[in-house]
Amino acid sequence: MIKLVLTDEIWKLAMNESNRKQRFQTTVMPHINSAFNLARWLTRGNQEAEDIVQEAYLRAYKFFDSFHGEDGRVWLLGIVRNTFYTWHHQNKLQTQFVEFDEELHGSEANENLRDDEYNPENILIQKDNQRIIQNALNQLPIEFREVMVMRELEELSYKQIAEITQVPMGTVMSRLGRGRKQLATLLHSGINNGGGHNEP
Repeated sequence: MIKLVLTDEIWKLAMNESNRKQRFQTTVMPHINSAFNLARWLTRGNQEAEDIVQEAYLRAYKFFDSFHGEDGRVWLLGIVRNTFYTWHHQNKLQTQFVEFDEELHGSEANENLRDDEYNPENILIQKDNQRIIQNALNQLPIEFREVMVMRELEELSYKQIAEITQVPMGTVMSRLGRGRKQLATLLHSGINNGGGHNEP
C-alpha cells in the first residue's frame, strides 16, 4: 500500500514537471532572440551575451513557478538584465569597446536586391552607416543603452520597460530622451569626424 502511494506521488511529480516544462517552452522559449539581443547590446560581445542568456534561462527555469504574469517576454528580459548586472559587477566590465560586426547581406538577401543596391559602393555605405550607429549606441552609458535597445529594437512599451528595469515610467521616458540626445550628438560628431562615408 505504501508503495502505491509513493508511486502515485512520483507520478504526480512527474506530471507536474512535464506540465511545467511545456509551460516554460510556450511562455519563455519563444523570446530567446530578444534575450540575446538585449544581452548582446549590454555586454557588447557575442560570447558574453550567450553566457548571460544561458544563465538567465537557467534562472528562469529554476524560478518559473514564481512567474504569475501574462507577459513571459517582459519577465525573461528582466531576468536577462539582472543576470547582466550580476555578471557586470563580478567581472568589472572593462570600458574597452568591442565592436559587434554583423553581415548585412546574406545569400538570401542578395537575391532580392536591385542592381543599384548590389553596387559595392552602396553596400560599403550601408555597412559604414551601420557601424557608425553601433559605435554610437555602444558608447551610451548602460542605463541609456538598455532602454534604447528595449524601446527602439525590441519595441517594448514604456510600461514594459519600467517593469523590466524596476524604475518609474517617468524615469524610463527621461532615460530615453537623454539617451536619444546623446546618441544624436555621438552620431553627429562621428559623421563630422570622418566616421561616415565621404564622397571623393
